[in-house]
Amino acid sequence: MTSVSVAAPQPVTAPAVVLTIAGSEATGGAGAQADLKTFQELGVFGIANLTCIVSFNPNDSWNHRFVPVDQQVIADQLEATTAAYGPSSSAPSEPGRPVLDTVKIGMLGSPATIATVADALAAGRFENVVLDPVLICKGQEPGHALDTDQALKAQILPLATFVTPNHFEAESLSGLDITDVESLKAAAIRIYELSGAAVLAKGGVRLEGPDAVDVFYDGETLEVLSAPKVGEVAVSGAGCSLAAAVTAELAKGATPLEAARTAKEFVTAGIRNRVASGAPFDALWQGGAR
Repeated sequence: MTSVSVAAPQPVTAPAVVLTIAGSEATGGAGAQADLKTFQELGVFGIANLTCIVSFNPNDSWNHRFVPVDQQVIADQLEATTAAYGPSSSAPSEPGRPVLDTVKIGMLGSPATIATVADALAAGRFENVVLDPVLICKGQEPGHALDTDQALKAQILPLATFVTPNHFEAESLSGLDITDVESLKAAAIRIYELSGAAVLAKGGVRLEGPDAVDVFYDGETLEVLSAPKVGEVAVSGAGCSLAAAVTAELAKGATPLEAARTAKEFVTAGIRNRVASGAPFDALWQGGAR
């Protein structure tokens, strides 16, 4: 009789768990859909709690159609997620059981939603709060959009540990005009002074020159991250995916600067391998780095 030895199964390391609190974008290029695909590509377990539904309108120049999620539904999602995975989870503590301590904030869309999310953040004891400060939604009335912007700055920005503003958002948060790399550096420093959070201010394709330039600042290190531009037009999902990549890397233990560098490389590869459609914009492909 021949004996067969069977190797003992190797223990499986549980992935880090991350949460995105964001809107659903119907074409799949941005929002929670982009976040979840980024999380999967970077090896973390992603959860999405939805704040709104955004559907571009092909019959109206592809403008946004914005529908908020009911506040109780948002609160219910946050309650379920933090009860299952958060630091205050009632689940028994076991070796290797991941704890949700890293969250990304995307489109919130209304002062009411901002208040709901701010309460959850304050109670959740998250170690990393990555804010992609979406200040404008084209489906909102101007006055409502302004109220939302002000509420975001007052209630969410102070809770953030890492902020990823685009060109417009960096100007709005810093109060500075950004026309070149030096003014982008100044804006990053100013946003850090206002928030205390690490900042990755995105110049992207909006600054002149052959490179897409972003600036990282955390109070000590000021670093310019650049890569050759891939076209001169912004790609849907680039900002969402950048912030989601930062979130994933922080959850895995990277420093803020390491997370910024990895996120820049990830997004550059995704833009290079973009996905075209019948919409007048391309979408970043999160699998572009494969």
